[in-house]
Amino acid sequence: MSLTQYYTATTLDGFIADPDNSLDWLFTRNRQEDGPLNYGDFIAGVGALAMGSTTYEWILDHEFAGKDPVEWKWPYDIPCWVFTHRQLPVVADSRIELTSADIATVHKEMVEAAGDRNVWIVGGGDLAGQFADVGLLDEVIVSIAPVTLGAGAPLLPRRIELRLDELGRNGDFASARFSVVRPPA
Repeated sequence: MSLTQYYTATTLDGFIADPDNSLDWLFTRNRQEDGPLNYGDFIAGVGALAMGSTTYEWILDHEFAGKDPVEWKWPYDIPCWVFTHRQLPVVADSRIELTSADIATVHKEMVEAAGDRNVWIVGGGDLAGQFADVGLLDEVIVSIAPVTLGAGAPLLPRRIELRLDELGRNGDFASARFSVVRPPA
């Protein structure tokens, strides 16, 4: 059975990006490629992913800046749903679907596409929270950086009950895996 996971990094004060949606704070940190809760092991188990339009546009701006759209190469070779109400450019030869459908409908499609692999909620925190709101988020896996921003995009902008399942140190990061605790039925 596949899991729906929100895998991300955050600052100590709970922001995944600064007020300008920059991740510069993240790329100055040391991380071990084979350390606890590392990206390589995580992505090997992912069969579908979802992201909000801000995350998608950040990838477009930072991966493809200054390149002709015919040169764009999407970094993921798995199906991706981008939640948006706007028309955005789509990377050619990618498996990207822009959607404004409800979370439950898209989640069903994602789980089917993922097969026996997991579904990754790439970002942002509000999108992960929307999956949690309808009972469709299973885990939060977060690397916590030793830096504060004071403001920005929050890790999760709503209350979600979690249970700590795993904790480790990966370079400069405290890495943790949490299960989402669902309210009793």
